[in-house]
Amino acid sequence: MKILTSIKPFYMKCKRVWLVLKKPSKQEFEKITKVSGVGILLLGALGFLVSIIMKLFVK
Repeated sequence: MKILTSIKPFYMKCKRVWLVLKKPSKQEFEKITKVSGVGILLLGALGFLVSIIMKLFVK
């Protein structure tokens, strides 16, 4: 019964957020896509550099 009392407030919060959501405009979508892409590329490059550095020091 404890689970049901914790699920109901969570459901109500999710429902409130769902009702506030709106579809992004084309400009917003493009900006989000570009920022996400740059972030993914930066993290990938950082991971690649770390792996190269680790290979140089660990033999």
